Amino acid sequence: MGQRKQSPGDRISEAEHAVMEALWTESPLSAAEVCERVCADNDWSIPTVKTLLGRLVAKRVIGTEPQGRKFLYHPLIERSDYVGGESRRLVDRLFGGRAAPLFAHLAENEALTDSDLEEIEALLKEMRK
Repeated sequence: MGQRKQSPGDRISEAEHAVMEALWTESPLSAAEVCERVCADNDWSIPTVKTLLGRLVAKRVIGTEPQGRKFLYHPLIERSDYVGGESRRLVDRLFGGRAAPLFAHLAENEALTDSDLEEIEALLKEMRK
């Protein structure tokens, strides 16, 4: 089960992301097992999960392996690679590729807690070393 880097064509919808989170947490999983983890929270049925799994296979972000009469699904991209790509797209699209305006926006809208600010300060100190 080799991992690959996410490519720009791998845009994952919010619904598909819920399925990916289940697979990043534990895999391989069958469609029924994915449904056990995501259906109740999202008011979905097994056909919905199978549709989402099919889309993710087509996007080449999850792979399948046969097990008897069913398939097991596993991620082909690391969660950290996906988050990194999405973060970069957000900063590029909304803040001209600069992270400082993002932090300024969050601070101005009181979206950062004291704990968040402490973590950011610690990260900046670590990066400067």
